[in-house]
Amino acid sequence: MSDSIYKVIELIGSSDKSWEDAAKKAVERAAKTLEDLRIAEVTNQDMKIEAGKVVAYRTKVKLSFRFREG
Repeated sequence: MSDSIYKVIELIGSSDKSWEDAAKKAVERAAKTLEDLRIAEVTNQDMKIEAGKVVAYRTKVKLSFRFREG
């Protein structure tokens, strides 16, 4: 078994439906350009409010993926 190194990035997803949908969107978008995704950790959630109404849910995630040299 070889040693592995992982890189961690922070993303913020947004959705008009839910925090879960916002997190899912962030991970799915990252998967389009990053390979070998491993873990997504939700670190923060908030809401955007306009005129007293919630208009968007935002979820901040830390996403790890295998770091490949070269």
